[in-house]
Amino acid sequence: MNEPDNRFSESERQGLYRAIRERRDVRSQFLPDPIPPPVLARLLRAAHHAPSVGFMQPWDFILIESLEVRRAVRAIYERENRKAAENYRGEEAVLYRRLKLEGILESPLNLCITCDRGRGGPHVLGRNTILETDLFSVCLAVQNLWLAARAEGIGVGWVSIIDPDELAGTLRLPAAVYPVAYLCIGYVNEFLARPELEVAGWRSRLPLHGLVHGNLWGRPLEDAGLEAALRDEQAPDVGT
Repeated sequence: MNEPDNRFSESERQGLYRAIRERRDVRSQFLPDPIPPPVLARLLRAAHHAPSVGFMQPWDFILIESLEVRRAVRAIYERENRKAAENYRGEEAVLYRRLKLEGILESPLNLCITCDRGRGGPHVLGRNTILETDLFSVCLAVQNLWLAARAEGIGVGWVSIIDPDELAGTLRLPAAVYPVAYLCIGYVNEFLARPELEVAGWRSRLPLHGLVHGNLWGRPLEDAGLEAALRDEQAPDVGT
């Protein structure tokens, strides 16, 4: 009996891998054009279809268009960014200060994706040992939204240089709700061919073959074919 072929079509698979490959953390080039409601609804729906431990779905989405709120958030970012800059010296410090690390005011929409750490009650299936799995689940929702946004030609930038307690106070979050991701969202002039931090010379992408271990940490792979495939950086995303 032939097994069912549950693969997407080649063109559908190519589109998925392209979205993964070309997803970028966008900090500039935002256009002022608003995101049409049906498109924004698709992005939020994609996020809401992320997997979550115990199906607890701990996420909420705060859409922030208010300039007053965004200015308050940017003030938090600026204070934290000044602190972060003190971690670097010499040429690294100069490069850090040149980097554009947020688009809070430039983007037409800010979005905070939160985690309700009490959702699902005190005993969530699968969360008994690793309590942080609710936070991990929200990160999966962020990635879903990010890939869907890339497919729609919409840029997303994650503002991570921000104090979560101050952000929670600014957004008036309940005590059990944690702000996981503060995102800047909007159409952009272009998507860079390589990540912005790589283009700027901050870091380069690590080779994948050096990050894959066989059975135990630090052990080589037993499958020579897989080892060769991992080393082939030019291999196509979709095979026939």
